[in-house]
Amino acid sequence: MATDYTPAVTGTGIKAGIQRVGGYLAGMVMPNIGAFIAWGLITALFIPTGWIPNAHLAQLVGPMITVLLPVLIGYTGGRLVHGQRGAVVGAVATMGIVVGSTVPMFLGAMMIGPLAAYLVKLFDNAFEHRIKAGFEMLVNNFSAGIIGGGMALVGVWVIGPVVRSITTLAGNGVDWLVGHNLLPVASVLVEPAKVLFLNNAINHGVLGPLGVAQATETGKSILFMIESNPGPGLGLLLAFLFFGPRALRPSVPAAIIIHFLGGIHEIYFPYVLMKPRLILAMIAGGAAGVGTFMITGAGLVATPSPGSVFAYAAVTPRGGWFGVVLGILIAAAVTFFVAAALLGFGRLNGDAQAEQPGTGDAEATVPPGGEAPRQTAGAASTANSTAASEA
Repeated sequence: MATDYTPAVTGTGIKAGIQRVGGYLAGMVMPNIGAFIAWGLITALFIPTGWIPNAHLAQLVGPMITVLLPVLIGYTGGRLVHGQRGAVVGAVATMGIVVGSTVPMFLGAMMIGPLAAYLVKLFDNAFEHRIKAGFEMLVNNFSAGIIGGGMALVGVWVIGPVVRSITTLAGNGVDWLVGHNLLPVASVLVEPAKVLFLNNAINHGVLGPLGVAQATETGKSILFMIESNPGPGLGLLLAFLFFGPRALRPSVPAAIIIHFLGGIHEIYFPYVLMKPRLILAMIAGGAAGVGTFMITGAGLVATPSPGSVFAYAAVTPRGGWFGVVLGILIAAAVTFFVAAALLGFGRLNGDAQAEQPGTGDAEATVPPGGEAPRQTAGAASTANSTAASEA
């Protein structure tokens, strides 16, 4: 599948399969990036620890992240599979997994939206030539309603519990790593779990309580910084700004502001979902940051909420600036260089395309960092002769 965000995938095999999955994820998430930015701005501004706290406006935060955004993803995923009918059924089915959930069901929406649309597509292919004239609208509406409602029930009974089990499993895994003093290794679980929007469950459900207990004894805790470090996200977004697909680069500066200054890490998760191999860059940057915090003895006195550089400054103990700042910078640098390499320094996104032979374009394509093609002697003499005749 080719989208505006990913090149067309050719060939077969594991690599091509992963690329196709990444293309579908991008096709579901990236068209809704504006909604993510809107939610990020509202969250950064109006939550109790935001820039201008407002309890009334902060009521938008919860429904948007738990209902609106998953439904948009399910709707878009259904549309990719079977057009508008698939989109409607995908949105209805997604409601089955968001009802009663306290965590964002983005992973579930990516599963149930396309699946419900695919069932509608199978139905249409089987019965579209068997419906008698005059009954098309009746059959189409009832089939979409029945399949959508049935998949919503499947979401309530099956997919929703599965996603919640994944959330619990990720939290237990992080808890085990912390208990065995394997903090840098925790990034192997934390970073992928964050990208699946399980960051709040891990941070506030596992690391936060453990950090509070440690801070009570020692006055600070490194556990507050394992998930909330804004460095890896900053490095990833900078890599996208310089080497990502050109269609996405205009959205990156706003995402950097919302992430690094506003502390809303969810804003960069879709960028990783678009190219799943970049999770390696997130793990490398997260582990480098945690390792730096350990070596320098850094720690915070409380959970930085939201996880912005300003929130870090507010909860950094006196005399602890060096380790905290160094850990953020190293995490950003490691993530940036690894992500840039995984992005092929722009070459894998079609930014450096060879000139097609025989196109006859008047303007030559100049490769990044290269020299403009020189005219041949014959071309130069022809141009000079033409100029002389016109003169």
